[in-house]
Amino acid sequence: MQRAIRAGTSDTIAQDWPAEQEEGTAMTEAWVGDDDKRMSRAALEARAAQGAGAMRALGLAEDTPVAVIMRNDLTQLEVMRAAAHAGVVIVALNWHGAAEEVGAICDDSGARTVIIHRDLIAALRPALEGRQLIGVTPGPALCAAYGLAPAAARDASDVPEWADLVDAADPLPEKAMTRPLMRYTSGSTGRPKGVRRASTGVRRDFEPVLRQVGDEMMRLTAGDRFFTAAPVYHSAPSTLTAAALVTPSVCVHLAPKFDPEAFLARIAQDRITHVYMVPTMMSRLLKLPEAVKARYDLSSVRFVVSTGSPWPHDLKVAMIDWWGPVFWESYGATEIGFMTMVSSAEALERPGTAGRMQMGGTVMILDAEGNPLPPGQVGEIHARMDVFGGFDYSNDPAARAAAEKHGHFSVGDLGWLDADGFLFITDRAKDMIISGGANIFPAEIEAVLIRAPFIRDVAVFGAPDPEFGEKVVAAVEPMPDWTPDAAEVMAYLEGKLARFKQPRKVDFHAALPREDSGKIFKPRLRAPYWEGAGRKI
Repeated sequence: MQRAIRAGTSDTIAQDWPAEQEEGTAMTEAWVGDDDKRMSRAALEARAAQGAGAMRALGLAEDTPVAVIMRNDLTQLEVMRAAAHAGVVIVALNWHGAAEEVGAICDDSGARTVIIHRDLIAALRPALEGRQLIGVTPGPALCAAYGLAPAAARDASDVPEWADLVDAADPLPEKAMTRPLMRYTSGSTGRPKGVRRASTGVRRDFEPVLRQVGDEMMRLTAGDRFFTAAPVYHSAPSTLTAAALVTPSVCVHLAPKFDPEAFLARIAQDRITHVYMVPTMMSRLLKLPEAVKARYDLSSVRFVVSTGSPWPHDLKVAMIDWWGPVFWESYGATEIGFMTMVSSAEALERPGTAGRMQMGGTVMILDAEGNPLPPGQVGEIHARMDVFGGFDYSNDPAARAAAEKHGHFSVGDLGWLDADGFLFITDRAKDMIISGGANIFPAEIEAVLIRAPFIRDVAVFGAPDPEFGEKVVAAVEPMPDWTPDAAEVMAYLEGKLARFKQPRKVDFHAALPREDSGKIFKPRLRAPYWEGAGRKI
C-alpha cells in the first residue's frame, strides 16, 4: 500500500488561496471557507443569525420555501445556516437547469423567493418573473473556475444583494427549528417530484439528525476538517456538508468545482481529514501523472465517503492502494436518506457489496408480489430509515403509496442480501441513468424530444461511460420528410433541458423496435452498448 508524500506545492495552484489565518479566524479555531476567503465558525453563526433576520424582513416565515440556485461558495454555506436559523425550507436547484425546468420546480414547491448567483439570472429570467430575487455576486475564485467575465458577475443591478440585506438586518433573536432541504427527483413519468420530509406533519428539528449523521456516519470529531468539490445542490454533499456545519469544532471548505490537482493540493495544504467525492472524481484523480500524484501528502485523510453512482471494484481497489483503507461507500436515495455503508476492508472482502444498513435502518428484498425473499435471491430493494423521517411527494401522493410495502420504500433498484446482511445491487427496476453521480430520467428527456416536429418517436437510455459511469443516448425515429441531423436535435434541446441531461450520442433508426403492446423495446436498443461492459448499471 502506498501513501503519497508531498514534494512541494504548485505555486500556480496555491497562490490565490486564503492564508491559514484570516480576519476573525485564529489558527486553532474552527473555520469555514472557499477558495477566496474563510471565517470562524462563530462568525458564520453570527452572520447566519443576521441572515435569518434578513429573511424575516423579506417576509419569509418558518416553513416558507426559498429556491437557492448557486454554485459552491462560502455565501452558499451562509445561506444554508441562515435558513436553518430562520426555519425556512431551502429548495435546492441545479444551476444547470433550463428556464422551463426551474420555473416548473419553483411553481410546484411554492417558492416565491429565489436566491441566485447574479451571472445565472439572465438565462433564467423567464422563470424568475414575478418572484422576489436576491442576488449573490460570485467571488474571484468562482469567476475564475467558470470563466465568468466581471460584467456577468455584477449582472442584474436591479436585484438586491444578499450581503447588503444581511449587513442591514438585526439578528433573529431566537433560532427556529432547522428544516430539512426540499429536493426534486424525477419519477417514472419524467415529471419532477418534490421530496418533502416529515410527512406525519409533526414539527421536528432536523439539526439533531444532522449531528447524528456527522457522528455515526461520518465519524467527525472536534478538530476535523471536511472538504468537498461536489456541487452542494445535490442531496448527498449538501447533507454531509450541513452535518459538518453542525458538528462542533469542525472546519469546512468548499471548492468552486473539481480540478484534480487542485483537489490534492487543497487536501495537503489544509491537512484535510474528511472528504466527499464521487467515482467520477476518483477516475480523474487516477489519470493524473504519477509525478503529480506523488507531489502531495495525503496522510491527514482518515475518511472518504462516496455516494450517488455505483463504484466499480477496480476503481475502489486502485484508490485504496493509493490513499489507504480510508474509503467508505454509501447507498442511499433522496426519499429515504443514506441507507448502507461499506468500509474499505469490507469492500475488498466482498467485492460489489454496497454494505449493511446503518443508523437503525432496515431493508427487505421483495418479489414482484411483495413477498420477502431469503438471502441470495434477487428482488426489489425496499428500505426504511426512521432517523431521516418520513416523506411526501409534493405533486404525486399516489407514487409514494405505490412505493411502500411492509412499511418500507422502494426507489426502483434490484438486489440481494448475503447471509451476513450485506446488500448487493444488481440492476435497476426503473428506467434511470446515473451519470457523474446525477440521477437522469429518460422519460423527462423523451417528453421534450417528442415535441420536436422532425422526430416521430424517441427512446432514451444509458450506455457505459468510463468517466461518468453512464452517458445519455437518444435513439430517434425521424419523420419521413426530415434528413436526420444530430446537431439539429441538440440545437432543439438548448434552453429546454439542462446540459447534463442532454444526449451525448444520438442514433437514428428507420423504425424503433416495439413490443407486441406497441411499447418501444428499449432493452433491445440498450443491449449492444452494454455487451462486454462487465456490468449492467
